[in-house]
Amino acid sequence: MAEQKSEKPVLVAGATGYIGGRLVPKLLEAGYRVRALARSPAKLQGRPWASHPHLDIAAADLLDRSSLEKAATGCGAAFYLVHSMDPQVVDFAETDRQAARNMALAAAACGLERIVYLGGLGEEGSSLSDHLQSRAEVGDLLREGPVPVTVLRAAMIIGSGSASFEILRYLVERLPIMVAPRWIETPCQPIGVRNVLAYLVGCLGCPDTVGATFDIGQEEVVSYRRLMEIYAEEAGLRRRLVISVPILSPRLDAFWIHLMTPVPAALARPLVEGLQNPVDCSDTRIRQLIPQPLLSCREAIGRALERTRHQDVESFWADAGAIPPAEWSQPGDPGWAGGSIFEDRRCVILGAAPQEIWPALQRIGGRTGWYASDWLWGLRGVLDRLAGGVGLSRGRRSSVELRPGDALDFWRVVAVEEPRRLLLVAEMKLPGKAVLELTLLEKAPGETELRLTARFLPRGLTGLLYWWGVTPFHGLAFNGMLRGIAKAAGRPVLAGPQRLEKS
Repeated sequence: MAEQKSEKPVLVAGATGYIGGRLVPKLLEAGYRVRALARSPAKLQGRPWASHPHLDIAAADLLDRSSLEKAATGCGAAFYLVHSMDPQVVDFAETDRQAARNMALAAAACGLERIVYLGGLGEEGSSLSDHLQSRAEVGDLLREGPVPVTVLRAAMIIGSGSASFEILRYLVERLPIMVAPRWIETPCQPIGVRNVLAYLVGCLGCPDTVGATFDIGQEEVVSYRRLMEIYAEEAGLRRRLVISVPILSPRLDAFWIHLMTPVPAALARPLVEGLQNPVDCSDTRIRQLIPQPLLSCREAIGRALERTRHQDVESFWADAGAIPPAEWSQPGDPGWAGGSIFEDRRCVILGAAPQEIWPALQRIGGRTGWYASDWLWGLRGVLDRLAGGVGLSRGRRSSVELRPGDALDFWRVVAVEEPRRLLLVAEMKLPGKAVLELTLLEKAPGETELRLTARFLPRGLTGLLYWWGVTPFHGLAFNGMLRGIAKAAGRPVLAGPQRLEKS
């Protein structure tokens, strides 16, 4: 039985995350009004659907109940899609508890009609991993309030850009022979991200789902070994040799995943720990309540692989979280206000208008590379991975566009002002803070200055030594980058590159 759409907006907590970033446009397509929550609203304002007339972007922090209640006022239903998997969070379970309690209290205070929560599969008990226990606990805390909660429990979600899919992809593509721990034989019941979104949207139109818990997954139960075999077949790779050993060391497994994939160890470890738990569906009533064709593992992997090959990924595992602050790097404050800020500015004059250069500029990074000295950037990425950082392997979500909040190798996009400015903040391991800014300034008709500015705020003596150590390489990397952008844009260099004195 279908339910009539409410005029009240649907609240989406976790709109900048992997699922939330795909759910919002699906809700808009289905005719719902949507209020999308974000700690950094700029991350949503660059999305293709950001200007939709039925969308309201609200700034709120789930750890700040007052901001959450303000954002939830006037809403009807709410989606709760938040998990504190940020490597910067020391105790993700406690953070999840606090956020879930705030959501339950805000929902009650604002008179919300229902909450839909996407949790994790797994039989509850002492053997359940900390990550899966935390996800189950979040559902319990949400249900402690008076607002009815619908819980959808999912195992591995297969989709382009998901952390689980990226781990699978990199391990299979990079390792023709793999020694794997015993979790390789653990049974699971994955689900394609397309089916997850259809269930989430479908819950709003199905009153029989209110207050109930359902397991969602495709029909086949498979092992992780089988998933690797299917991926290799879909990717056209030779059959991989996977040797299972009777040991389980989440710390070692997480570090190995950290080295071989873009997923950092802090995020990989809770995922790996969860792989020891069988995750198959026991309550599948939702298949009758919200019928849809369920993608098989092979179909879901094939679709995800196709999207990845074309770098046409709608949302990415690294999307979640707030945009790191970069205000310290902007002119206006005296140097002593936050410490000495080092700056390296270089420019080149090109025979072109800014809009003719912009496409090449925003293709930087990922498979395109950094237009010069890629070996040097690659070496910096390797050193960062060995130090526990993200390295270069994250790549980028799309090959042709950048939007605020996007991961870009070991940078994060802070600002995109087409066709004149791109601001990146460093997320590599550093003894300080760093930003890289590229700007286009039209000097005369058909003549544009392309300027590169690197700023660094050192932390202690180590930070000073780091800046002095890398500065000799700036000429090679930065001047080459400016020339490379000009070459990629197909426009002549009229003057430069040259270094500019600090203003």
